[in-house]
Amino acid sequence: MTAKTKGAWLAISGCICWGASGAFAQYLFTHQGVTPSWLVGMRLSIAGILLLIWGGATNPGQLVSIWRHWRSAGQLLAFALCGMVPSQFTYFSAVNYGNAATATILQFTGPLFIIGALAVIHRQWPRRIDFICALIALFGVYLIVTKGHLTSLQLAPLAVFWGILAGASQALYTLIPIRLLRHFDAKLVTGWAMLLGSLIFMPHIVMNPTPPLNTVGWSGVVFVGVIGTMFAYLLYLDSLKYLQPATTGMLSSFEPLSATLITVVVLHTAIGLPEVVGGLLVLATAFLQAFSSEPLTRIKSKPV
Repeated sequence: MTAKTKGAWLAISGCICWGASGAFAQYLFTHQGVTPSWLVGMRLSIAGILLLIWGGATNPGQLVSIWRHWRSAGQLLAFALCGMVPSQFTYFSAVNYGNAATATILQFTGPLFIIGALAVIHRQWPRRIDFICALIALFGVYLIVTKGHLTSLQLAPLAVFWGILAGASQALYTLIPIRLLRHFDAKLVTGWAMLLGSLIFMPHIVMNPTPPLNTVGWSGVVFVGVIGTMFAYLLYLDSLKYLQPATTGMLSSFEPLSATLITVVVLHTAIGLPEVVGGLLVLATAFLQAFSSEPLTRIKSKPV
């Protein structure tokens, strides 16, 4: 197996794990009485602790060094509260009010918000390919939320609201920790941000009764926290050793594809042709960006 093939399988496996976690979350919301706040708190705490253990074992000198300077500590707090928490909560809320397939696809609009943010920061117009991608993605989202009935909204308004916010939050999640990731291990940065973010949801978890989960339900929670977060992140990071950022950007489309396949086949969620076409249009923007003469690879969006 060549290095490129190995990297591709690692990236695909990681994205499939992320997509599957959305489908598991949908099952927990619809069949186990779990709320987004409870699941996000559990997911962040489980994955945060595991990532810190993993990062501390590989880079013990950096485990607490990130807190020794007020600048890096402040950036970490900003990442946790303004990047990690919004990206997690908006995505799972979109799943709760809609389904994992549409939530993951709407979240995939995050790079468009990144393009807009960078245009403002650098005070320059986006490239022509960026405008084309924006138009394609907007039409794709239009098909998804209307389900082909172009004069009326068919997807639940709250699902659309949280899905679009998930895309915007994904941009914050990507942009805020740029400087931190230049100086510290990504596992430790993400692990600390997840653990800090989980504290926001702890009062809700402690003050409310634990959902009456059965064995399948608890298995789903563990899957979301361990396989769908920690191991997905591990596979994704390992793939970056063998692949160019543009390639990993294209392969990240396996996240919404896997989420859609699992929700349709396993959870029997109805997905019509307009939604399929809309989803493909949104995903196509990743390929257009990757194959453009100047792809947007300086800042890479990571799935949740």
